[in-house]
Amino acid sequence: MNMEKLPLCFLIIMSLSNALAQTDLSGKAFVFPRESMDSYVTLIPHLEKPLKAFTVCLKVYTDLNRSYNLFSFATQAHDNEILLFHEGDNNFSLSVGNVRVVFSVPVTTPAPTHFCATWESESGIAELWVDGKPMVRKALKRGYVVEKQSKIILGQEQDSFGGGFDEKQSLVGDIGDVFMWDFVLSPRDINTLYLGGTFSPKILDWRGLNFETKGYVVIKHHLWA
Repeated sequence: MNMEKLPLCFLIIMSLSNALAQTDLSGKAFVFPRESMDSYVTLIPHLEKPLKAFTVCLKVYTDLNRSYNLFSFATQAHDNEILLFHEGDNNFSLSVGNVRVVFSVPVTTPAPTHFCATWESESGIAELWVDGKPMVRKALKRGYVVEKQSKIILGQEQDSFGGGFDEKQSLVGDIGDVFMWDFVLSPRDINTLYLGGTFSPKILDWRGLNFETKGYVVIKHHLWA
């Protein structure tokens, strides 16, 4: 096909079609092999309205001891609209609307780890589940609503909308099996996910993901069962 002879509008349509194509990443992971300020993945969610509740689940494999980002969801108003972040040592935080709560997670040797973070506006209850086990519940932003106009980034933590990256907060390791729902999954459902089961999420689905990679990011078969 001679691309030079194609109408400009047709080329734009083809480009948009490629950018929005869904990819089944089952059995694979994004690999961030080195510390950086410019390597990340932008996830394109199916989000039609503001969120009054959510569940985010993913798997991470890293041997970092310093702080790093797991899931960064920013809006124009708040860089930490939703943020799942490793604070260092055995502390992980969940932020909603730029307010965070910290969960203490038992220290383990480096291994692929499954995380699920949940939150609901009505009760203001935030939960963190690690390898199918619940941490102590926390109070977080009761009555708040998460805006839908967002940037979702893996591999870097946003200090501004779509940017403001710090290499000392970048992920070095693998991340995969990223799913997001617009409601709070039940304990039974979260345990089913940890054991390898699946549900059909509305917002992000690893089995049909819209995404863009920047910098040194490699897609490889994951290292967990």
